[in-house]
Amino acid sequence: MKKWKSYHTEISNQCYDAIVIGSGIGGLCTAALLGLKGERVLILEKHFKIGGWPHTFRRKEYEWDVGIHYIGQVHKEKSSIRKLFDLISNSKLEWSSMDDNYDRIIFPDKSYDFTAPREKFIDDMISYFPKEELAILKYMNLLDEVARASKNYFSQKALSGIIGSITYPFMTRNFFKYSDTTTLEVLSGLTNDPKLIGVLTGQWGDYGLPPAQSSFAMHALVARHYLDGGNYPTGTSRRIAETISNLIEENNGVLAVNAPVKNIKIHNGNAVGVEMENGDLIEAKNIISNAGVVNTNLKLLKNSNVLTHSLNDNIKNIQQTKSYVCLHIGLNASAAQLGLKDTNLWIYPGYDHDKMVQNYISDQKADFPVLYVSFPSVKDNQWEEHHPMSSTMEVITLARWRWYQDWEKLAWKKRGHEYENKKEKLIEKMLEVVFKQVGGIKDFIDHKELSTPLTVKDLANYQRGEMYGIDHSPSRFRQDWLRPKSHINGLFYTGQDITTVGVSSALFSGLITASAVLKEDLSKLLTD
Repeated sequence: MKKWKSYHTEISNQCYDAIVIGSGIGGLCTAALLGLKGERVLILEKHFKIGGWPHTFRRKEYEWDVGIHYIGQVHKEKSSIRKLFDLISNSKLEWSSMDDNYDRIIFPDKSYDFTAPREKFIDDMISYFPKEELAILKYMNLLDEVARASKNYFSQKALSGIIGSITYPFMTRNFFKYSDTTTLEVLSGLTNDPKLIGVLTGQWGDYGLPPAQSSFAMHALVARHYLDGGNYPTGTSRRIAETISNLIEENNGVLAVNAPVKNIKIHNGNAVGVEMENGDLIEAKNIISNAGVVNTNLKLLKNSNVLTHSLNDNIKNIQQTKSYVCLHIGLNASAAQLGLKDTNLWIYPGYDHDKMVQNYISDQKADFPVLYVSFPSVKDNQWEEHHPMSSTMEVITLARWRWYQDWEKLAWKKRGHEYENKKEKLIEKMLEVVFKQVGGIKDFIDHKELSTPLTVKDLANYQRGEMYGIDHSPSRFRQDWLRPKSHINGLFYTGQDITTVGVSSALFSGLITASAVLKEDLSKLLTD
């Protein structure tokens, strides 16, 4: 396991072409690409580990993911996602393929398997809903249409100035046909079967909004992403940050943890550097924020008097995603002993996802609107080698910030008995559901630990424990300002806020941002 170097003042005395605030996958990708083009980059990470969501934590012999559960398409060496990962990791990042049955959508009356490849998925859906064959085939065609339309939409984000203004209406028009409507509206136009709609939207937790609220474009991009199967980083998800950071360092870049940035320094309307919380000033010609657009503007720029009325209005037009809780379980037996598989489980109390979410928001005693169960130790081909006779699970469900804000001013792990009792009751309720779907594990639970929205705030710096940055509603995709180049010269954004949720999308935000910084189409690197 790589040891990360903490920030020290000597770092501020060196020269850099670019400073990246935050070490999530968008920031890492941006830095790696700039490094490959000869730029010297400094990454400043507030947390004590590099990686953002793609990092892990340990308790005893157990190790869990913070944010990665599966990734599509990387098993195909010619896919653009795989090519980009290979480029910025110097081909050192390896992947473990999951079972073809990557997701199981579970309802009280029946379970439905999502199985690769695409043709198998289609055949299975038709076997589950034989009267809906035409609707299913039309749905599959729509997924492809969204994917084609998205290429120009996201490529346009790297453009700015007159060229950006001229190309915007032409490069976005087709995508808006799909992003402007909700998932439920599109599927209701294909079928009257509520069960089919409930099944096809069974991965809504991957993007954080149920069907009546989410943009169909977001749903389509996620659903299509996994049609040929899921994969997991070999050696756990921390290998993503480790391999990419090695490349950055090989190109004379610097990464520092325990490095909180206080302000972005503005001079004559230009971003010229950052001020650290200890008072150090570090200068660079370009500042790139991977801290999220809300954090960047309302926290890192709050003392600079550069927020315009239009930008304030823009921020009011977006909604931050809701939060979640995650139960991390350590089992003192191997997956083979316990009969565990790597298929993700999506457990639902009913087919109407929007209704189930509303019921739970209104009453925490109601059924969980979703329980997502993942088995990271089973997904990793190297797990047994490094963690013999042990297994891990993760169980995730929705939460709200207001349910935990009474304890927000108390320190991590020092929030008192009332807080711990609240968590323990929630753990018991979650396990009660899990035990019905995953048998034989109860007597092997050696460790269980629940993270809450307060944990997310402490460790990921999301101020209200947000799960996925900005809500992926239809209006989100109409926010033209969510692009790499900010309203301040020399200041750029990267990360999921300028593209969409997910590791793969955040990865490509790095490609888009690096292209915008250098004013060069770096996607050509993937075709060489």
